[in-house]
Parts: sequence; C-alpha cells; structure tokens
Amino acid sequence: MEIRRFGPGHCRREGPPGTLGVTGQVIHNDERGTIAELAFSASAMIPPHANPNTTYFVVVGGGGWVQVGEERARVAHGEAVVWPAGELHGAWTDGTEMRALVVEFTSEVGPDALVGGAYERLAGAPEGEAAPEDTVDDPRGAGRSDADRGRGSLAEPPPPRDRLHESTGEPW
Repeated sequence: MEIRRFGPGHCRREGPPGTLGVTGQVIHNDERGTIAELAFSASAMIPPHANPNTTYFVVVGGGGWVQVGEERARVAHGEAVVWPAGELHGAWTDGTEMRALVVEFTSEVGPDALVGGAYERLAGAPEGEAAPEDTVDDPRGAGRSDADRGRGSLAEPPPPRDRLHESTGEPW
C-alpha cells in the first residue's frame, strides 16, 4: 500500500508555472493523467489559459472564482468545475483562501477516448460485452452526453444559506 500525503504542510513553495500566490504538489502523474493539489492564498490566481486535456477542478476547502471561456462564477468547497479540453479557463481568489484538487485526463483516456471498447475496458466490462446504454462505440461519439465528451459549463449556484436546513445543510 502506498500513501501519499497532501494538504497543509505538504505543498511546495512554488506553484505551477505562471501562477501567482498558488502552491501545490502533484499527487499522481502517469500516461493516464495527473492529480494535483493546489492551495490558493487570499489573493492568488491561475491566469486564464487553455489545456489540451479535460480537467476537473474540485474545490475541497474555502472558495474563490473560476472561469470557463468568458463565463465566470464563484465556487466553494464541495463544488467541481469541468474545464473542457482546448477551452480557456482559470481560477482566482479575492480575499479568501481556497484548496482544490485538479484531475486532468490525458486525451488517450479522457472522456473523448471512451469509445471503441475503451469504455468497457476502463469500466471493467469483459472484452466484447456491450457498452452501457448511455454510450456507443461510434468514434464520433454519437449518443454521448456533453459531460461524457468533456464539454461543460459552470454549475448552478448553490441556494442561499437561508434556504438550507439547519441540521443537515441541505436545501429545503
């Protein structure tokens, strides 16, 4: 068993190239993709940029802002944003700290590659068995949802705090 430590006290001083006030560390990296932790200081930023891979930005603490294309929105812990391959995206904070896990799939195993039998292999279905109903093995991806193709947008904002149940924190 291998245990990888991350979180406070485990980040490198320097963040990813081009960032400001961001520290982080790679938790896992191989031909399938990368998982990294990022810690944003109170006024930190990943400038808008594009990436050839589909990436999930999962906020695990605090909150800040994200951008996908021209769309911008606030995010908080417990929310994830899809950064589609090839599309401009970024993140920043404006007076609060934020921690996020970044999960980046290489194009060979990302949502766009889950056709032609790859889905079955990754999902554990024996070779030759049919794909689940929501997928097809058409190389153009016909019948697949935008989320399966790595296309997305920002989620609807959470309900106001006064609309959350006191004991569970869930919406009424």
